[in-house]
Amino acid sequence: MPKSKVFFTKDISPAGLEKVYQALGLDVTNGGTNKVAVKVSTGEDGSKGYLKPELIGPFVKSLNGTIVECNTAYPGARNTADDHREVAKKHGFTTYTNVDIMDEDGDFKIPVKNGKHLKFDLVGNNFKNYDAFVNLAHGKGHAMGGFGANLKNQSIGIASRDGKAYIHSCGKTKSPKLCWATPHKQIDFIESMAEAATAVADYLKNENKPIIYITVANALSLDCDCDSNQGDPVMADIGIFGSIDPVANDQAFIDAIWSSTDPGAKDLKERIDTREGRAILPYAESLGLGSTEYELIEL
Repeated sequence: MPKSKVFFTKDISPAGLEKVYQALGLDVTNGGTNKVAVKVSTGEDGSKGYLKPELIGPFVKSLNGTIVECNTAYPGARNTADDHREVAKKHGFTTYTNVDIMDEDGDFKIPVKNGKHLKFDLVGNNFKNYDAFVNLAHGKGHAMGGFGANLKNQSIGIASRDGKAYIHSCGKTKSPKLCWATPHKQIDFIESMAEAATAVADYLKNENKPIIYITVANALSLDCDCDSNQGDPVMADIGIFGSIDPVANDQAFIDAIWSSTDPGAKDLKERIDTREGRAILPYAESLGLGSTEYELIEL
């Protein structure tokens, strides 16, 4: 089988983002007829590393896209739809487009095939309202998952509030109140994210709805954009990765960290490996989500 193609540019700008999208060769708008969802983290109140609207806004606008989110399972400023929208507005996203909190009116189950941990995935009801998806992730560290990029953005990110609890508890509870006290092995959580991300991809494929994957690797902190006390970046910006294969795109991001000579890369590697974060890649590959083998094409 040919290796998956991953396109890359060091140009972290609206032009660089557009360049990566064009290189993918897939018009998610279908000539402007598709209703396009762009899944991006709008950032917890108090965070600072989230992808800024002035960077991604022109691209989202060019697709006539809608930014989509789901409420958080943890207590904070984004665990209700009204509060979530307020934070998105505060962070400037509504200047460019509408923000749809997909689980505002409930959620629905999509099947998980061959899962060891999850029997299903729970996604927001409004997920079904879109014809095409852009998984636009911010590549950085993560306190629980080790790192966050396309796979996390497609699992935890697209899951409803109860769905997030279900993934975090490795399929043991849908309760946001109970999930944090539910014991589980770390590797089971990592694998649960892979199962949920695969379920989303399978659902979209069955519905004949295209999805593309872009990761912007900038503001590389150890913490996620969901952290209200997010720390400063620990290493220099890397660039933008894009692919139609989420496993390959995440693998390319990880490989860029591991091959970096930046002194701060060791801190990010430590964060990732102490959480068994890299294990998501071969497990997602085993589920058929994508390939860890890729060809990097610099633009």
